[in-house]
Amino acid sequence: MNREDFLMFENNPDIIYFDNGATTFKPKKVIHKIGDYYTKYTANAHRGDYDISLKVDTEYENTREVVKNFINAKDISEIIFTKGTTDSMNMIVFGFMKYYLKKGDEVLITKSEHASNVLPWFELEKKLGIIVKFIPLTEDFKVTLDNIKKVVTPNTKIISLAHITNVIGDIRPIKEIGEYAHDNNMLLVVDGAQSVPHLKTDVQDLNIDFLAFSAHKMLGPTGVGVLYGKKDLLEVMQPLTFGGGMNSFFESTKDLEYKELPLRLEAGTQNIAGVLGLKEAILYLEEIGMDKIHNYEIELRNYLIKRLKEVNNITVYNENSESGIVIFNINDIFAEDTSRYLNHYNICVRAGNHCTKMVKDEIKVKNTCRISLYLYNTKDEIDKLIEVLKNSKNIYDIIL
Repeated sequence: MNREDFLMFENNPDIIYFDNGATTFKPKKVIHKIGDYYTKYTANAHRGDYDISLKVDTEYENTREVVKNFINAKDISEIIFTKGTTDSMNMIVFGFMKYYLKKGDEVLITKSEHASNVLPWFELEKKLGIIVKFIPLTEDFKVTLDNIKKVVTPNTKIISLAHITNVIGDIRPIKEIGEYAHDNNMLLVVDGAQSVPHLKTDVQDLNIDFLAFSAHKMLGPTGVGVLYGKKDLLEVMQPLTFGGGMNSFFESTKDLEYKELPLRLEAGTQNIAGVLGLKEAILYLEEIGMDKIHNYEIELRNYLIKRLKEVNNITVYNENSESGIVIFNINDIFAEDTSRYLNHYNICVRAGNHCTKMVKDEIKVKNTCRISLYLYNTKDEIDKLIEVLKNSKNIYDIIL
């Protein structure tokens, strides 16, 4: 789908790229938008009174409007630009939760979460004395509301989950979980790094309190992300960074005043080119249609699973997940060796623990190969993968 829009395929005609969970290729429109900023109207945002600076202001704030509409936030002040999902999650935990939670309060996560939704909570547990608890998973490594209820206590204050996990690839019932959380005075934090690029995400319908996602996983540039939060929550979030652009004034008397949302949480010069690239990426995705993208990925996934079953020495660990993420191993072969073998044929997959180091407790294997599909992948590419896997008896002749 739309492969002609991606220069990576022009410049690497033989590449088969199955590592979209890590980052994605960028369409020409995104690249050109970034180039336009650097060659036609380079200036800082919210700093100048001259024409090109005012153009940057308009483009920058228009991106906020585009993001707001893309995830159906209520107000543009609920959209904060960050460096990425990790940065957004740290702002949630250390800018809000640090002051919201107290010793003994419980936060629920799972063992299949990405490090960005684990390590900040572990740090807060050490600093504040909160308790991080794990939601048990089903036999298919999924989250259910019933399993959440098994570990909820009167001290549970936060449920923090990926909408789609980056290894298992399961789609969590976020709307159902959100309703339960709010009925029981809990907040819902969602890591949207793997979901926002692939699923239509409506933060109001899902009743999400905080959402974090990254531009580079949705055809945009690296170094840019979004923190969404309900306005009443963001109003009391404490900045983690202080400096230019976020203050109204400060004096030698040490009197100072910070700006209103969203600029109060965006100190310093932001990645302006990246923000503008994010807008172009969202417009590109919307032009295709998020439902069309999701349906196509599921069609590819079903075809991939069917073809993988033709390979005798393959184990698939998440056959029943619902996204374009598939994890597998060649039996008795180290995952990194499989990845190197596939690389010999210009096939790019991820190998390792995928920044999800606790999931081994659930799937009982430490390292896997991950295929993560996106809109520009094809069934022909899957056929080439299967052909190579069927010939893997000579793997060590290739990689050694």
